[in-house]
Amino acid sequence: MAAIVDDSRLNYGKMGYGCVHYRRRCKIRAPCCNEIFHCRHCHNESTKDHHELCRQEVETVICLVCDTEQPVSQVCLNCGVNMGEYFCKLCKFFDDDIEKGLYHCDECGICRVGDKENYFHCKKCGTCYSVYLRNKHSCVENSMKHHCPICYEYLFDSLRYTRVLKCGHTMHSECLDDMINHEQYTCPICYKSVIDLSRLWRKYDEEIEATLMPEDYRQRKLTLLLSTVDEDLVLSVHTGLNCKSIKKL
Repeated sequence: MAAIVDDSRLNYGKMGYGCVHYRRRCKIRAPCCNEIFHCRHCHNESTKDHHELCRQEVETVICLVCDTEQPVSQVCLNCGVNMGEYFCKLCKFFDDDIEKGLYHCDECGICRVGDKENYFHCKKCGTCYSVYLRNKHSCVENSMKHHCPICYEYLFDSLRYTRVLKCGHTMHSECLDDMINHEQYTCPICYKSVIDLSRLWRKYDEEIEATLMPEDYRQRKLTLLLSTVDEDLVLSVHTGLNCKSIKKL
């Protein structure tokens, strides 16, 4: 069946169809269970056995304007509408909301948002990062190909914004904010500081200087292994912690 060539039809219904995840004018038939869904996320959230849909394996879509089922393509073979203003034939992905700056990363193997010129692919981390982080982040092999340590959602293709910590580990931005709001200031994976704690260290300094230890304890030493600096430190025993090495982080 040849596609109808009518430019006046291409934008019909744009942004008027879709689901909570994407604006698009088609549904997909999941090859794994032969059921119809608006998108792979709708599929993954509704399956009772928690199996996931592989986006590259989708072979047929259903136009939401004329209800015609057909092989994957950008323009409906029957009514001639764009089923997605943005279309990736590799990911079988449709989206009418092009203001998100959608682009396909060949090395990630998936489509991403944010405009391609604003991101680069870090080969060691195995994902796309903001160009602001080029040569300014700690590389962790396949840093995004794991679950968020707070909510345990898989990060690599998550729809939620992700942050790269100073240590190189990653988590959702909202999970990081929630963690900090609960006064947890270290990475859940390696326990290194995730924010500048210099104000806290100054507060500790003031408390230590204002507190004298009993005579029997003033000459005693304590060896600590600090995950923030990956080294042993020998400190005088005190009720507070005064570590100059930590302040350098």
